[in-house]
Amino acid sequence: MTILLVDDRLENLIALQAMLEKDGRTFVTAGSGNEALKMALMTADIGLIMLDVQMPDMDGFEVARLLKSNTKTKDISIIFVTAINKEKQFILKGFEEGAVDYLSKPLDINVTRAKVEVFEQLYVSRQQLKSSLKKEEEIKKQLERFVYTVSHDLKSPLSGMVLMIGNMLYDMDDMEKEELKSQMQTVERASLHLSNMVDSILEYSRKSYGEQAIEEVDVNALVNDTFHLLFPPEHIELRITNPLPVFRTRKLKLQQVFQNLISNAIKYNDKKKGVIEVACKDADKYYLFTVKDNGQGMDEEAKHSIFSLFKTGGQVSQRDSSSGIGLNVLKVIIEEQGGKLWVESEPGSGSAFFFEWTK
Repeated sequence: MTILLVDDRLENLIALQAMLEKDGRTFVTAGSGNEALKMALMTADIGLIMLDVQMPDMDGFEVARLLKSNTKTKDISIIFVTAINKEKQFILKGFEEGAVDYLSKPLDINVTRAKVEVFEQLYVSRQQLKSSLKKEEEIKKQLERFVYTVSHDLKSPLSGMVLMIGNMLYDMDDMEKEELKSQMQTVERASLHLSNMVDSILEYSRKSYGEQAIEEVDVNALVNDTFHLLFPPEHIELRITNPLPVFRTRKLKLQQVFQNLISNAIKYNDKKKGVIEVACKDADKYYLFTVKDNGQGMDEEAKHSIFSLFKTGGQVSQRDSSSGIGLNVLKVIIEEQGGKLWVESEPGSGSAFFFEWTK
């Protein structure tokens, strides 16, 4: 805790600081009311002000009134230190101006130390409470992001399965046995993949970031599986333009990134022949991945806002809908891994998303 000592006499400041010296305490001093106001605004972590009342130009009451009117300094505890009138009316004036305690000169060493100790404990407790509230708010935001991620990541494969099953039921009488069997096997594989994904998400939700499993991931297989899990239309083709790495990482996180980028590439493709290209470049400490499409692309305004929550990059086909949550979550996931996410795009010419992933 930092204590601000305010007195117009240097010898009083030296004596008071010597009286209160203790490990963990820092002192700043001011010789006037104006200087005290400047120090209070410029110095972080001030937990207590020992304020002399009788000073030239600006007395302690005026200083206290100005401190309490400023949002940055209004919560700092103030103890008035004075050698003048001790009458009840005078003391009450000090409390009205914002003091939390009163000490009369000459100071009793033991009483002064005891009172400052109490205010130090209150300051520490208040800081701990602020830290707890901040941590609680961070946890709340993490939970919100987690719910968004789960709902967003499960929606696309579930929608694809529902669509395929609906088509099968509609065309069942006209389908050959082998065709029906093939489509049922596709739905079965997708269901198993979805079940594994749910298990991974549940495992992730129970563990802190440091405890999450790091496993060997074949990115080529992961990208292919993810693409087929999304049940893309027949006119959409996936091309892996160079060998993708096999390395140890958090598989669920990387899968979430590819699933969202490939899903968006499918959703926003307005061409008769849609192409999604996935590539990778070894960039020292990172792998630099690219997911590129030949879809509708984005203008400059969309590129600047697309990573904000609840923003989308263009018109979505009737086949699917977009919440605008995915890319904001992806940005957080990738930055959590120490990398960056960015996009290059032109209207009508498609988009290329680049992201770094730590090896």
